[in-house]
Amino acid sequence: MVQKLDDAQRSALLARFPEWTHEPQRDAITRQFKFADFAQAFGFMASVAIIAEKMDHHPEWSNVYNRVDILLTTHDADGLSERDAKLAEAIEALV
Repeated sequence: MVQKLDDAQRSALLARFPEWTHEPQRDAITRQFKFADFAQAFGFMASVAIIAEKMDHHPEWSNVYNRVDILLTTHDADGLSERDAKLAEAIEALV
């Protein structure tokens, strides 16, 4: 079973990823990405999708033209877990 982050671990996660915002209602992190156009946004999503599939950890996201909004949380843990930190790190490496 995946373990939910405790308060200290959650604080450390947020410190590592200052561009991400904590959503306390869902115990999730979110970030908005903007690109030059739809093709770049869609290409970014395709790259994230490949990584997420390999990690077996999938984001909640939406796309409107050049914008991609991502929310990460671990449903099995009912909140943030180390899986979210690893996926956020992989996403940041793409930007």
